[in-house]
Amino acid sequence: MHAIGLITEYNPFHNGHLHHLQESLRISGAEASVAVMSGHFLQRGEPSLLDKWTRAEMALAAGVDLVLELPFAFACNSAPYFAQGAVQSLDALGIVDGLCFGSEAGAIDPLDRVARLLVDAANEVAAGTARSLRQGLSYPAARARVLTGLAPDLPPALLASPNNILAIEYLRALQLNASPMCSWTIPRLGAGFHSTDVSGHIASATGIRKLIGTGGAVEHLLPAACGQILKRALSDGRCLDQERLLTVLQALLLQETESLRGIYQVEHGLERRITDKAMTAATFADLVDAIKSRQWTQTRIQRMLIYVLLQVTGDEMRDFLRQGPMYLRLLGATVRGREVLARTRKKKTLPVIGDPSRAKATLRRFYHDQPESCRLAERMLGCDLRATRLYGLLQSTQRGVHRNQDFFQPVRWV
Repeated sequence: MHAIGLITEYNPFHNGHLHHLQESLRISGAEASVAVMSGHFLQRGEPSLLDKWTRAEMALAAGVDLVLELPFAFACNSAPYFAQGAVQSLDALGIVDGLCFGSEAGAIDPLDRVARLLVDAANEVAAGTARSLRQGLSYPAARARVLTGLAPDLPPALLASPNNILAIEYLRALQLNASPMCSWTIPRLGAGFHSTDVSGHIASATGIRKLIGTGGAVEHLLPAACGQILKRALSDGRCLDQERLLTVLQALLLQETESLRGIYQVEHGLERRITDKAMTAATFADLVDAIKSRQWTQTRIQRMLIYVLLQVTGDEMRDFLRQGPMYLRLLGATVRGREVLARTRKKKTLPVIGDPSRAKATLRRFYHDQPESCRLAERMLGCDLRATRLYGLLQSTQRGVHRNQDFFQPVRWV
């Protein structure tokens, strides 16, 4: 059975995602699809609109066959780490033949050229980027300057468009991991990645979330089954209440400044700036705007605040990133997805965790002769479980709901 890999957030699953899924199956000739999906906190440092089980259910209802969760350490991180973790997860299944992703470029060759440049001239790119960072540029701008210097004919949009940036990192990760997966890209349709414009039947996830926030109708922008799932989740209060994020954060930020030292990426004296701005911020967006600077982008500040929320230390995160994903967390599968899982039994290189209550036994059995690796895998999973508990505090309705939802939500079998 041929399977195509998809790297996703589905926040929420919409018609553009359906187009991507269908085109991925068509151009690859695959019989099944495997999505590696972010959990409760996303790549740009934002909590998801809906919990990971609801989003997995939407994906399965739309036709995705197997949904795996990308561990927090990679899901809520910069594009290179996000891509690296997702590619390693797909490779670890041992049955995924290819990876298909959307891009503004819509063609593999120019993206692959940049990815090869990042690999072949890694030292030169790193040194040049560091120099530009010292001059006050943000990381994306600093790296784009170096790449343009190495290849002056590269179109500026190739290095600036959000989906292109991720696409380049996916291709780079495939090369660094010597992955056997083939790669395809399809042109992004409709509104831009961050656009809030909504017209026709395809809109960005950002635009859809904005429309939901203002009480607008979004049913025409989602597959019918996904629209019903979204409607139930919103009605039940199983969605993000953005206003709660700052309140929960301030419980940590208004303590002594020293409490932020050692948190991943809180460096260069930023702890003082963060605590000072938290004193007067009225919303999470206000806090981010007050902290950010020319060098520190909005996205990086958002991620940094999520690391504060989860109390993720630099030492811990560096251990996770150095090792890569250490398990495959199963969120849901169709009948075909279960067949995919069955075929991975002798091919997969990481353990599959479905029930977290049995996770320690699963990890100890898999890493039986590597006690240090087992402990690190348990810590990585602990970070994911912590993310779920804290996400629960951000949901609209939490009365009578146990905070450890990972132990109460079953795998979605469709």
